[in-house]
Amino acid sequence: MHNKSHEPNLSILDTLNEIGIALSAEKNMDSLLERILINAKKLTGADGGTLYLYNAKTQSLEFRIVRTDSLGIKLGGETGAPINANFRPLPLYLDDATPNEQMIAAYAAIHKEIINIEDAYTVTHFDFSGTRKFDESTGYRSKSFLTIPMTNHENDIMAVLQLLNKVEEESGEVIPFSHQDQKLAESLASQAAVALTNQGLIDEMQNLFDAFIKLIATAIDEKSPHTGNHCRRVPEATMMIAEAAHHSGDDYFKEFSMDSTDRYELKVASWLHDCGKITTPVHVVEKATKLETIHDRIELVAARFEILRRDLEISMLKQRIKALEKGDTDHTSIISNYEKLAQSLAEDLSYVKNCNKGGEFMADEQVARVESLSKLSWIDMEGKEQPLITEEECYNLTIRRGTITAEEREIINNHMTLTIRMLEQLPFPKHLRNVPEYAGGHHERMDGKGYPRGLTRNEMSIPARIMAVADVFEALTSSDRPYKKAMPLSQTLTIMGRMVEDNHLDPDIFRLFVDSQVYLEYAEKFLKPEQIDEIDVAQLPGMNISAAI
Repeated sequence: MHNKSHEPNLSILDTLNEIGIALSAEKNMDSLLERILINAKKLTGADGGTLYLYNAKTQSLEFRIVRTDSLGIKLGGETGAPINANFRPLPLYLDDATPNEQMIAAYAAIHKEIINIEDAYTVTHFDFSGTRKFDESTGYRSKSFLTIPMTNHENDIMAVLQLLNKVEEESGEVIPFSHQDQKLAESLASQAAVALTNQGLIDEMQNLFDAFIKLIATAIDEKSPHTGNHCRRVPEATMMIAEAAHHSGDDYFKEFSMDSTDRYELKVASWLHDCGKITTPVHVVEKATKLETIHDRIELVAARFEILRRDLEISMLKQRIKALEKGDTDHTSIISNYEKLAQSLAEDLSYVKNCNKGGEFMADEQVARVESLSKLSWIDMEGKEQPLITEEECYNLTIRRGTITAEEREIINNHMTLTIRMLEQLPFPKHLRNVPEYAGGHHERMDGKGYPRGLTRNEMSIPARIMAVADVFEALTSSDRPYKKAMPLSQTLTIMGRMVEDNHLDPDIFRLFVDSQVYLEYAEKFLKPEQIDEIDVAQLPGMNISAAI
């Protein structure tokens, strides 16, 4: 025979199962907390409720979700207004370290005990003065309370669920919470505690992962004060461009969109885009001048110039002594000749020091002058003739652009190979599986002449190409490079436009970057005021390049 008395229980059981499944699937903490409170109110017929989260650091209960249907109060969670300053955390312990047993929610958390109160106005062992003040100001009548502590698998307090004023369906009157209500709420709280524990563990691992990523980026930035903000600023520029692409009405970006998972994946990739530099030798990463290794060898060159000057002085003095021995007291020509040679030597040293600083371009005549100076020599203590500038020093001093030799550039370029190799070895979860591709492609070119894999435009994803634009923009506008001044926006965008014409950067992404004024948004946040100058967009190169490469 079919027993109808079991049907309500089965219905409630089905509801609890559905809630449990929903709680397990929820990934957002605010949405999870909201689900817990709303479902608890629904199951018990409560008019209002509060969900407190326990803060272990402050040993207090923090208001996270507050709902009172009859008053239209919706605070916290995904759908409510922010919790305001009037809802101060409830301390579990008083200033003298004694338990705060006057507050019902604090008592439930301290003793891990469910508290069911029929009428708050008749209770004397809990402090409901705050509740009475609330009622006086709103005309509400707080009556029945059901307060349930939520603990994890180790019996540590996690949260407190407090339900207010059970409303009878037929009469609309406020009645006490029944024993069945208590059991239902307790069962829900138990399921919710599991979901909260899981979400807490996920959040803790997420926070650890994020902190570790930023730790790597910080270590790379700290490795070189001359690129000290690069790893931190490229993610900012990348996400700005990506958001512009997401909201763009351009046909090229019509199939490009990002949800929160996509954004996080791109952000992780941009933070890790230079992780291979962690293996790059310091003397290469930190090469601020052409002759720098562990120290700047320009001082060794300067010392040789000084030795040569002193040799000239000694030679001049010897000539004067010989002249005196012959009775010649007029040494004007001897001194004049020495001073002319010494002055020339000083000018040559000053020139070499200037060449050592590096720059955007070194002309053929400048290279020739350094090479001619390398043919001069000095005599060491053993009487051997030594070059004033060694062959290796001459090779470094005649670097055409910047401070890095071709071999050192290859070492630096190798960081991309290492970045990809390192990232591909990590067991990224499904939602981060594109991190190696995004992070490893920002030095590729649209025409396939980039590195490390020589990918063409069609072989690269839009996020990878976005990061390439962000990386170039940050490098050009950076004010901490030792061999160049902080570049203004007009010069930066002109150079980037020429890179587009040279099939280096993606033309559509560059055009979006300019038209959406992402460059200006970034500049106002990170660049010096003097770098922000007027841009004549109509005169910028690369703005009308066809996307077909």
